Order: sequence, then structure tokens, then C-alpha cells
Amino acid sequence: MFSKTTEYALRATFYIAQYGTEENKLSLSEIARGINSPKSFTAKTLQVLTAGNRIVSSTRGPNGGFYMTEKSRKLPVRAILEAMQEDDVLEKCVLGLKQCSEANPCPMHSRYKAIKLQLKELFESKTIQSLADQLKKK
Repeated sequence: MFSKTTEYALRATFYIAQYGTEENKLSLSEIARGINSPKSFTAKTLQVLTAGNRIVSSTRGPNGGFYMTEKSRKLPVRAILEAMQEDDVLEKCVLGLKQCSEANPCPMHSRYKAIKLQLKELFESKTIQSLADQLKKK
């Protein structure tokens, strides 16, 4: 459903929400190892997630690393999709057709419409921390 980059962004964000705090910042290596991702790929993903410190925060230096603020932990999961510029997946035609609409529906439009609404509600109602907590229990 999402690109590999966005999948890693989701995994990295949940990992940081589980283990990273302002007092206990996580290193790039630790995050990459924790989500089973190549370090260079994780670094590029974290660059996007740390832009403007909206989702993930970071500090440089010997005591630096990645962490999440209480405010960012309360963000809906959709915020990650928006940061990765993939929130349009929740809006597009399931078949990828550009001209699909209520007036000109694709063969799957009417059945997928309800599913699409459920997906949007799911990604907008679940917070990053709530999913991180559920993942940590497993």
C-alpha cells in the first residue's frame, strides 16, 4: 500500500516513540538496527521525519540523537504519511486511474469508497504513541 520508504518511516517513528526520550536519545545505528533497515536508508528517512522537528526531534553532538516530544507523540499516524508525501494514497483511486470520481467511477470505486473512508479514519484517529505502545507489548 505504501512505498518502502514510508514503511521504514512508520517503523522508525514507532521505534523512536517506544524507546527515545529527550533524556534517552537514540543513535542512527540503534534505530537502523532496531527496525532492521540499512543505516544509510534510515538516515535519509530520518532527515524527512526531522524536518522542522514536527515528528521526530534530533540534536547533534556527543549526547545527541533522535527522540520525540510529547506533542509529536500525540500526532495522528497520518502525520507520518504527510511528512513522507504519501497521504494521497488515502485519497487516490484504488486502481490508480486519474479520471476516477463519483461521476466517472472505476469498476471498484463504489466498493472501495467505504474502505477508503475507514482507512482515513484509522490513520487520523490513531496516535503515534498509541500504536507504539501496542507494538511494544508484542
